[in-house]
Amino acid sequence: MAQPNTVMSAPASDLAPPKDDTFTLEQLAYYNGSDPNTPLYIAIKGTVFDVTAKPDTYGPGKSYHCFVGKDASRALGKSSLKDEDLVADYSTLDEGQLKVLDDWKRYNIVGHVVSN
Repeated sequence: MAQPNTVMSAPASDLAPPKDDTFTLEQLAYYNGSDPNTPLYIAIKGTVFDVTAKPDTYGPGKSYHCFVGKDASRALGKSSLKDEDLVADYSTLDEGQLKVLDDWKRYNIVGHVVSN
């Protein structure tokens, strides 16, 4: 029986080659789902992923929408939905939590976050 495709599923094998566009955190916030014609982006450790293909998970009003439009590395590493964890700083994560971030390769990479 096939395993369901979940947020923590194995890396996809049909990903497009990574893009190297750059985004400031302010620009990344634009891709938060408030415009239905704009892709949904999430950054992890500065790498920007396109999660548009999963609107049932990341779309407005859905369970993981809080991650969209930001670098939420700490929250994703901790598997946390708490507002205080929705930040890019992942320096306090333990080895297992860092592995979660390093294994987050199930979506197309569209660029990287740069300092303003």
